[in-house]
Amino acid sequence: MINETERLKDPAWKKWGSYVSDREWGTVREDYSADGNAWQYTTHDMARSYAWRWGEEAIGGICDDSQLLCFGWAFWNKRDPIIKERYFGLSNAEGNHGEDVKEMYYYLDALPTHSYMKMLYKYPMHAFPYQLLVDENARRGKQDPEFELIDTGVFDNGEYFDCFIDYAKADKEDILIRLEVVNRSTHAASLVALPTIWFRNTWSWGRHPYKPQLKQNGNAIHIQHDELEMQWLYVEGADQMVFCENESNNSRLYGVANGSPYPKDGINDYIIHGSSSVNTSCTGTKAACVKELVIQPGGSTTFRLRLCRQQQHRPFDGFDTLFAQRVKEADDFFDQQQTLIKDSTQKSLHRQAIAGMLWNKQFYSYKVQQWLDGDPAFPPPPESRKHGRNAHWTHVYNDDVISVPDKWEFPWYAAWDLAFHCVTLALVDPDFAKAQLLLLTQEWYMNPAGELPAYEWSFQDANPPVHAGAVFRVYKLDARQKGVKDYAFLETVFHKLVINFTWWVNRKDRNNSNVFEGGFLGLDNISVFDRSTTLPSGYSIEQADATSWMAVYALNMLHISLELADYNKSYLGMATKFFEHFLYIAGAMAFMGKDNSGLWDEEDQFFYDQFRLPDGSIEKMKLRSMVGIIPLFAVEVITKETLDKHPEFAGRMDWFLRHRPDLASLVSRWNETGKDEKHLLSLLRGHRMKKLLARMLDETEFLSDYGIRSLSKIYDEYPFRMHFDGTDLEVKYLPAESDSFMYGGNSNWRGPIWMPMNFLIIESLRKFHFYYSDDFTVEYPTASGNYLSLKDVGTELAKRLLSIYLPNKNGLLPVAGEQSLLQSDPNFYQYNRLFEYFNGDNGMGLGASHQTGWTGLIANLIEMLNGDQTAIQVAD
Repeated sequence: MINETERLKDPAWKKWGSYVSDREWGTVREDYSADGNAWQYTTHDMARSYAWRWGEEAIGGICDDSQLLCFGWAFWNKRDPIIKERYFGLSNAEGNHGEDVKEMYYYLDALPTHSYMKMLYKYPMHAFPYQLLVDENARRGKQDPEFELIDTGVFDNGEYFDCFIDYAKADKEDILIRLEVVNRSTHAASLVALPTIWFRNTWSWGRHPYKPQLKQNGNAIHIQHDELEMQWLYVEGADQMVFCENESNNSRLYGVANGSPYPKDGINDYIIHGSSSVNTSCTGTKAACVKELVIQPGGSTTFRLRLCRQQQHRPFDGFDTLFAQRVKEADDFFDQQQTLIKDSTQKSLHRQAIAGMLWNKQFYSYKVQQWLDGDPAFPPPPESRKHGRNAHWTHVYNDDVISVPDKWEFPWYAAWDLAFHCVTLALVDPDFAKAQLLLLTQEWYMNPAGELPAYEWSFQDANPPVHAGAVFRVYKLDARQKGVKDYAFLETVFHKLVINFTWWVNRKDRNNSNVFEGGFLGLDNISVFDRSTTLPSGYSIEQADATSWMAVYALNMLHISLELADYNKSYLGMATKFFEHFLYIAGAMAFMGKDNSGLWDEEDQFFYDQFRLPDGSIEKMKLRSMVGIIPLFAVEVITKETLDKHPEFAGRMDWFLRHRPDLASLVSRWNETGKDEKHLLSLLRGHRMKKLLARMLDETEFLSDYGIRSLSKIYDEYPFRMHFDGTDLEVKYLPAESDSFMYGGNSNWRGPIWMPMNFLIIESLRKFHFYYSDDFTVEYPTASGNYLSLKDVGTELAKRLLSIYLPNKNGLLPVAGEQSLLQSDPNFYQYNRLFEYFNGDNGMGLGASHQTGWTGLIANLIEMLNGDQTAIQVAD
């Protein structure tokens, strides 16, 4: 029997996986409205009755990589008004801090080929408090915390079921499915389990008339689909099987006649109301295997199914043995991955972080031209759609399995999120990580002009250009695992990134000055105003972060060019190009303006955004935020070995620096080699870096017990105020949730800790240390009298981040906040949720609660802290 390492060599093992979204309702791709109000066009209430065009949603769902056939779980506690087929949550308008899932579930384990996966869903025994969650969050304002499911008391006294869902592949087209339900209460309780299988509706829209079929055959459901090899779903001991069609209930939704008497919500209506809404002929395109489980107090019961290609006469023979084998293989796989990790708590967090990354893959389909045109079988969409959202991205043809930030809160890809995802995914599956990075540069994703699509709400928004950095990190992690360098991958992506780099230069440097603007750049409300808004005539904004990201981009492309030159000398010309472009950007940041201060403010010793006014004068926006720390990320070290290997490149650099001594002496410090004759390329010289770090490492400003905050805490007592274009504006430090409606009010960069920014800070400090060595020290924390090397400062920051998930001196988990169940009940505190961001004062998890995208970087930091120096990029 082959192990996971062997399975990873065969892509067919990934045909089936956890590719079903946690939410399809309220998404842009399902919005066919005139006004683009996606949250109102499809709602949670509509979801059980509405057949989706572009994707499917489920609890713990799996499907094939084209999402033709789906399997997922539904439950009923005999008290709810509907069966629990999908996670409940609030829309962007309903939540007092934006959209928010109101459920308790955890991704516990997964192998990269999805040959083993496990998750936990906690389902209350009492009626699910749908209306209470809506009403209480509506009552609360921006100053109040979110009201969560656990706050309603439905889990008190163990009044809930723990539903453990796991999958084990016996073969590529043979999946064993197991549900273990634990009764956590002190009394016997009944739960109706409804494992459900259905076809994504591809036949109702007038493009593909072929309609597949499900049909009962004894203790199995026969699957008939022309494009699928999977043909059977076996169930052990179901009370009955019920069938309907995965087609909209137009009568309930719109008050018009249905095409079928057994619409999508037919199983729900039959179970809840006893309606004649299921097909007694036991055929359809959606089916559920109904099983009532009566569970004793503190007891458990198991329900088993098998989804397979070939007909089985004894489908459950060897079932438990195979499951045990896959669990052992998962243990063996992570034992190998965690060789250097000794602490059991860190091992568990590391494994769950990676499991969340693997569970948060989603089949994502969004073909913009078809979406704009509407469906042949339906009336054409409103004319306004042709000039609305994504109207200029008609080339986009997405139909792939993609890593997404959170399959409920963000069930779509985001360009810069994805880059960070891949750095963690490459720890266990570099081939998938490489494929994801390639995907965004394909012609059916990337705009012909060179822009990468940001996310479905607005493909044209500019995300920070971090793709090149992710490409090189993944390339190095891949080489570490395989012992061979994939030059073909690096070369292929490099050519596309040259086009993207050129787009940035042509579109985001309006004055051709090497100083850039990019709008909000993924940082949402970090600024005093929406940086993506149209400024008054004659005004422009010059952004410290946009310009720094482009300096980072140039250095990443320089690094890739030099790597490619190891096997093809023609890339030395590109290395020279990006070397010089970095220096032009760095020079612009340093010298622009009448006082030659650039974006650096000598008085405050910090980088700021600035306005260029109609008369040509400059006004700095002196708000100390993560924007001013991002210049730290623009750092690379070139070794003497590299220059000796490529004398043509070294000669060109020497010529350029002789002719531009201003750049050589004030920016690159080229004539000052570090230990072992290393050369530093950076936006920060030693003096400025120390001044910036003095701010960043000051516990009264950016340094929290749990990492680096996104905004200085000084604005807690002294809010930042400015007057602009007739308006008084203010920014106050907010350690937790936003008090602003900017970008929907569901993201906050005004104080909380964000894992990816901290990751880049730590990585940058280690690069600086590679140049300066231990001889260069800074005070940590500021004003403490304690001095550390830059590498050790990075290590201490990583420890602070990790402490979010570790018990503190009082035995409490910072991530769990003040919720007693999450702190004291082992059925809660042993499981981790990876949040979007974290409270800047107490480390509590905030935002999306399954943000296993960029927060998955905690796995890289754990490996780094335990001695694996390749889990985070430093230098060659």
